[in-house]
Amino acid sequence: MIETWLPLSAGLFLLIAGGELLVRGAVQAAERLGVSSLVIGLTLVGFGTSMPELVTSVQASLSGFPGIAYGNIVGSNIANILLIAGVSALIFPIVVARAALKRDAAVMLAVAAAFAVLPFALPMSRLVGIAAVALLIGYIWFVIQQERTSADGGAIHDKSAALAEADPGIAPPHGEGGLLLPLIVALVGLVLIVFGGSLLVNGAVAIARSFGVSETVIGLTIVAVGTSMPELVTSVIAALKRHGDVAFGNIVGSNIYNILGIGGATALIAPSNVPQEIVQFDAPVMLGVSLLLVIFAATGLRIGRREGAFLLAGYAAYGWMLWP
Repeated sequence: MIETWLPLSAGLFLLIAGGELLVRGAVQAAERLGVSSLVIGLTLVGFGTSMPELVTSVQASLSGFPGIAYGNIVGSNIANILLIAGVSALIFPIVVARAALKRDAAVMLAVAAAFAVLPFALPMSRLVGIAAVALLIGYIWFVIQQERTSADGGAIHDKSAALAEADPGIAPPHGEGGLLLPLIVALVGLVLIVFGGSLLVNGAVAIARSFGVSETVIGLTIVAVGTSMPELVTSVIAALKRHGDVAFGNIVGSNIYNILGIGGATALIAPSNVPQEIVQFDAPVMLGVSLLLVIFAATGLRIGRREGAFLLAGYAAYGWMLWP
């Protein structure tokens, strides 16, 4: 039994550690090259914190396990809303900025609806992957344009702010030190992520077989929660520091990245069909809980402790329904 769980535990540890090193090194290198903090937040930090999901989904799809690949994406989004938002709201009510609700939450709902409907008609082909990645690039560009004319940040910018809350030293003052060390740190982080992703996929498949459950269920639960650990930690820290608005942006931004960025990149690199159980049940659940989050956020522009408890109970019920 230890031999079964050891690769998965080691893979999760390497993914989290590698993601931290990759983001830290990339941000420091960009700062020293004179890249603006806005662009760093919207690109390097956003992609860096989503790298565990990306590597895990791509490797799973390349290995012939689309259940883990797309279960990871859908399961991460469900966990972000029910588990992470639930825990954060219980700690401290989540404050919702009106602009984030109108623009970013609407984008999250739209891409969740597209993912819930599209696999019924089309396989996740390279063309679909290109379209998804292009939409993400367009969204980031649009947010950057708005950020330059408004003090109100976007969801993905809030995602980077959440990471800064968890680790204030992530972005040092501009121009300090040389460039070689940050690049080495980023490279080491990337290597750890790739190796950790491989261990995680292999460990997840072994656990699924030992428990007699499908790889899809493991992808939707253990793998999804494991790769969402950076979001969980940053949202909880933001809530503890009474920055509930950052927690909301972190969750919404992560969900947009997961579908357009991770889903798009997975389809682009390793095209495959989304398993039917995800298409028929889990993707509609993801859309439903996304709508529920928006409804909670729209009522008084806050998600209180009562709603947080409801979301957590929903995640417990979802997990109970998945496991035999």
